[in-house]
Amino acid sequence: MMAPSEYSAARLNMVDCQIRPNKVTDQRVVDAFLAVPRDQFVPAGLRGVAYVDKSIPVARGRFLLEPMVLARLLNEAKVEPTDIVLDVGTGTGYSAAIIGRLAATVVALESDADLAALANQAMQSHGVDNAAVMQGPLAAGWAKQAPYNVIVVQGAVAAAPTALLDQLAEGGRLVAVVLPESGQGVARLYQKTGGNVSSRVLFDASAALLPGLEAKPDFQF
Repeated sequence: MMAPSEYSAARLNMVDCQIRPNKVTDQRVVDAFLAVPRDQFVPAGLRGVAYVDKSIPVARGRFLLEPMVLARLLNEAKVEPTDIVLDVGTGTGYSAAIIGRLAATVVALESDADLAALANQAMQSHGVDNAAVMQGPLAAGWAKQAPYNVIVVQGAVAAAPTALLDQLAEGGRLVAVVLPESGQGVARLYQKTGGNVSSRVLFDASAALLPGLEAKPDFQF
C-alpha cells in the first residue's frame, strides 16, 4: 500500500504524462481527473497500479477505461455545467464521479448488481451528490430520465445501440469506443441534429466489449 501523498503524486503523474499530452485541452476535464482519486474506485489489491496507462479490471470481464481514452472521450463530448449525462457501464463509479464534476446531473447505469452497489458506496464516500446509480441492461439505456445532453459509454460496443441514440436530446452527443468484429477499434462521436444522428471517428482506441453491446450473431441455417 502506498501513502496518501504517493497516490496524489501518481494521480498528478497520470494527468501530466497520459492526459495533457494526448490532446485533452479542456481544463475542466483535466481538473476533474486531478480531483477524483482513481485508487479509491479499484479493488484494494490493485490500488498500487490504479494510475497506470491501462484499463483496470474491476469484475469478471469488466474494466475501468484507460485514463487517456476516458479523458479524450470527455474532451470531445464537451460536457457543459448544465448538462444531464448518462454514464453507461459505470462500473465502480469512477467515470460518474469524474463526469459529476463537469455536468449538472449524472445517471450512472450499471447492469451488474455488485458493481452498482460498489459505485453507489464509492460515490457517497467521495461526496458525489449529483449522480444516481441505476441498475439495468446497458444497451437499453435509462429512458426514464431521457433525453440526455451527453451519453458516455464506458467500454466498447460493436455498434452504437439504437436505444441509446434515441435517448439523445437535440444537439446531444454520444461518445464510445466502437470495436467491430474485424478491424481496428476507434472512438466515435455521435451527434443528433435536426432529429438525425451523424458520427465521426475521433481516434484509434481499444476497450473491452460491454455486456449486451457485443455484435449480434448471424442466423445459421
